[in-house]
Amino acid sequence: MSAHTNEHGQPVGHAMPGWTPRPQPSGVTLKGRFCELEPIDPARHAADLYAAYSSAPRGWTYMAAGPFASEADYRAYTENIAKSTDPRHYAVVDLKTGKAVGTLSLMRIDPANGVIEVGNVMFSPLLQQTPISTEAQYLLMAYAFDELGYRRYEWKCDALNAPSRTTADRLGFAFEGVFRQAVIYKGRSRDTAWFSIIDSEWPKVKAGFEAWLSPENFAQDGQQRQSLKALRG
Repeated sequence: MSAHTNEHGQPVGHAMPGWTPRPQPSGVTLKGRFCELEPIDPARHAADLYAAYSSAPRGWTYMAAGPFASEADYRAYTENIAKSTDPRHYAVVDLKTGKAVGTLSLMRIDPANGVIEVGNVMFSPLLQQTPISTEAQYLLMAYAFDELGYRRYEWKCDALNAPSRTTADRLGFAFEGVFRQAVIYKGRSRDTAWFSIIDSEWPKVKAGFEAWLSPENFAQDGQQRQSLKALRG
């Protein structure tokens, strides 16, 4: 943050003339080239999601909920979270198959300060390390910055969750530090790693996403020509 001084010669943050609270995220549908984000709907998504997650129960280790012993248990969970507006949950639907293959949410929503977090990211093996996983993150990020006008977009995870920390770095988040003993979940203590993207960084991050997701960046075998980090470079 660039420092300004007040009438007392003290450094203060830059003024925000005309700032108004940001809108709450809504139950929008966000469509990309590979996937669509839809408000989570137990009737439409629960069976597909349970099936997609069933082959990888280890994916629930760092989540606050799960794993689930049956499809009925998972459906009950989705019926509960579908009612929530903070977190606001979305299903990631593969446009090729029409099936839901993951979920994520906008949460800890602070309209007054323009701060919002992406969380509850549970991506099944059907979309991990595919263009869908990257596009889903981009669609939600673009919604928060471009449509809703938020100024800070956060990512938090268990500090021991190395894949999540690697993903945050790949997506363009800046690491801000670790809050020690921040949370107790599933009967264990969690140190929480914090990451963020702010609105002044978003144009560069956005350009990297759009270059990576373009058809020109993929060879005929579907492999990327350049990495996301390189294109953001």
